[in-house]
Amino acid sequence: MLDERTLELLNGKNFGTVSTIMPSGHPQTQMMWVDTDGENVIFNTEIHRAKFKNLERNPLVTVMVMDADNPWRYVEVRGHVVETIGGQEARDHIDSLAMKYLNKEYPNPVQSERVIVKVAPDRQNNFPPTERAPQTARDAAEGQ
Repeated sequence: MLDERTLELLNGKNFGTVSTIMPSGHPQTQMMWVDTDGENVIFNTEIHRAKFKNLERNPLVTVMVMDADNPWRYVEVRGHVVETIGGQEARDHIDSLAMKYLNKEYPNPVQSERVIVKVAPDRQNNFPPTERAPQTARDAAEGQ
């Protein structure tokens, strides 16, 4: 189950970073549009992309979502892929995400096939742990 702050940031117009593990063992991280169904972190990609191939091989993933209004406030969700959905539902979902982030339908051509990736949370970390987030780099350096 996703906690309240995680749901708030996923439902907002906030970007996420998705980290997967390459065959070499190195992490690979991309900036992504993110979403939720209330229980899982959701993102949308294409089946030919390295992140999807990484997740087919190793379903462990970390998604970090930063508050667009205060980058010192973010959540980290460590989890595992529980479902992937392709077809028209995935195509409709990328249009929905584009409306959320761009206020228009998805403008890029689909190169292979869109796929929705659902990530169940194993662990969630909120930063800062309290709602008093540093407002400036100086506050952060001073531990406030």
